[in-house]
Formats: sequence, structure tokens, C-alpha cells
Amino acid sequence: MDLNYTPEQEAFRTEVRQFLEDNLPDDIRERVQKRLRPDKAMTERWQKILFDKGWGASTWPKEYGGTGWDPIQQIIFEEERALAGAPRQLDFGLRMVAPVIMTFGNDEQKQRFLPGILSGEDWWCQGYSEPGAGSDLASLRTSAKREGDHYIVNGQKTWTTLGQHADWIFCLVRTSNEGKPQQGISFLLIDMNTPGIEVRPIIMLDGEHEINEVYFDNVKVPAENLIGEENQGWTYAKFLLGHERTGLANVGQWKAMMKRLKEVARQEQDGQRPLIENTRFRDRLAQLDAELRALELTVLRVLTDKRGPGPQASILKIRGTEIGQQLFEMLMEAGGQDAIAHIPEALELDYNGPRAGSMEATPSAGDYFNMRKLSIFGGSNEIQRNIISQLVLGL
Repeated sequence: MDLNYTPEQEAFRTEVRQFLEDNLPDDIRERVQKRLRPDKAMTERWQKILFDKGWGASTWPKEYGGTGWDPIQQIIFEEERALAGAPRQLDFGLRMVAPVIMTFGNDEQKQRFLPGILSGEDWWCQGYSEPGAGSDLASLRTSAKREGDHYIVNGQKTWTTLGQHADWIFCLVRTSNEGKPQQGISFLLIDMNTPGIEVRPIIMLDGEHEINEVYFDNVKVPAENLIGEENQGWTYAKFLLGHERTGLANVGQWKAMMKRLKEVARQEQDGQRPLIENTRFRDRLAQLDAELRALELTVLRVLTDKRGPGPQASILKIRGTEIGQQLFEMLMEAGGQDAIAHIPEALELDYNGPRAGSMEATPSAGDYFNMRKLSIFGGSNEIQRNIISQLVLGL
């Protein structure tokens, strides 16, 4: 097996790198590289730049306005994007609901929803988890009752990332209580501006408003917003989760973080020798770097499998999230005592108040605690190990 990139792939990398150098706005680059608080307008502006270039959806086929890139090109783009300091595109629309619409939606739904996702005009969020139905998603209770040409939706979703900004939410809803729990679930697209929807913020440990609770009180949803067949939503949900879990490997982002970690570890701390000269820390860093390289090769194997993401995506989810958590833990350690203090306001680009230590240390505490979620969302890692044991190992 040849693990080297071909000359054509290296030429593509050069093209991507040059485009990023020429077109990524400096203010966006600075904010991302310093891990400052994300901004909706920044994300929209970057998506428009990519859209105008024809690179708005690196994973989409050309027939829907995507790049038509193969998996290797997609990985190269994501790696160069992260290294350049460009923001990550919105996964909920581009990499999660869009593949479902392309695969299971009808022509009218494709024409209606895909252009807004591609241009970045429509923001999406995910309505899967509920109180009491997280990893055990089949126990969800949000109901959708058919009344003529509409569904009436009642219930609650939680941990809804960026729901405060979303125009649309794709939801798993219960349309039947007969048979196994998985057999009565449908996949519904809901306009967030519909009367009866209430979004309540959940403030996280680091003081950020990233996630929300979403309540549905007799929300009227056109039946034409049903994806595929009624009561077949579990099939579509599993298809979507395969794409989500593959993306959670996050190799490009972790390679950029690894580069940053090495830079921080080479800096002197209060006159002390750089942490990179500590043998134990350097050994841990080398081990993690090797594990990240192994993950990258595994992602390539899965993405180049013509059968598409299957249960093997659970392996990527586990290793990708564990490596990410270790990276942020070591960044916290590399920052020393300066990384302990957390000043949420310092994450604003125009903050001029007191800091605790260097700019590299400013986001460390918040990042560390925030990233504990990686092994929980997208299906907890314990659940992923059950999937591997049953569907990969056959136990």
C-alpha cells in the first residue's frame, strides 16, 4: 500500500493552500487561530467566499453544486483549511442533513433545501437528543400526529447545538407507538420560525451559549417536509450518524491543534526551559502524534470504501474524540498555571482588559472542559463500542 500522496494530489494541495492564502480574510484567520469566540457573520462570510469559488460543499457531488472531489481531496482540503486558520463549515447542513436529502428526499425537497444549505443562507440544527433519549435514541417521545396535510409536533429536544442561530431543524419524531421503538420514528424538517417553537439557552461550564433546549407546542409542519416514508426515520437517522461519526474523527483540525501544541511546548515559561525538553512530555507528545497519523490512515480507508460509512465509523468516532481530548489536555498542561484562569470576555476579539498569561493560554481552560463532550455527543463512546462488538466483531 502506497501511503504517499500522488503528484496530482500534491498539486491540488498547493492549489488549496494558495487559495486560502489569497482569500481567507485576516480578521477571520486571527480569530480562529487564537480560538476566540466564534461569530455567525464570520462563518457566513467564509461560506460565501467558498461558494463563490465553487468550493461550498467539498463532500457533495457536482450534480448538486458540490466540488465532486474524491475522499483524498476532501481530506487535503480539510487539513489545509485547519492549518490556515479558516473556520470549519457548518456540519449540520452540509455534512449531515444534506446527504439525507440527496439520498432519501424527493426532487422537490432537493430543489427546495439544498441551494440554501450550499450558499450558507440557511442554517440548520439537529433535533435528535431528548431528556431521557440521548444515547438510547430509540426511546424518543417527541410526537408528530398527522392531521390532513400537516403534522402536529409536540415535545422537547435538548443539547441542540447553535439552535439559537438556526433557520431549520431536522428532527426525529415519533409517528407510531406500534412494534419496536425504532419502527415508529420519522424524519421531519421543521422551520424554526414556526409558531409554537421555543428555544431556551443552556449555558455551559465555560459560560458559553452553544447548546439549547427546543420545545414544540402544537407546531404545525407541512407533510411535504417528511423525508422518505413515514416510520422509516430510523434508517435515515443511522445513515446520517454514519456521516457524522466519520466527521468526528476531525483529523485536519487535530493536525492543526498538534502543530499549535508543539509551538506552545517549545516556548519558555517564566524563565523555565521549554516543556518540549521534558522527556516524559515529549514521549507522550510523540505517542499522540503517532496515534493521530494512524487515525488519518484509518479515515482514508473508510472514506475510500465504496460501500460508504458503516459501523467502522464508530471506530473513527472513538479514536478521533479521544485524541482530541488528549490534545486539549496537553495544551492545558503546556500553558502551565496561566491556563487555569478563565476569563470568558477575553475570547472577544476586541477585548482590552486584563489577561491571565499569554494569548495561547487564554482559551485553554474553557476548551479543556468543553471538549469533555466529544466522547458523549454523536453517540457516546460506550455505545460506539457496543456497535463495534456487534456489527464489526460479531460478538
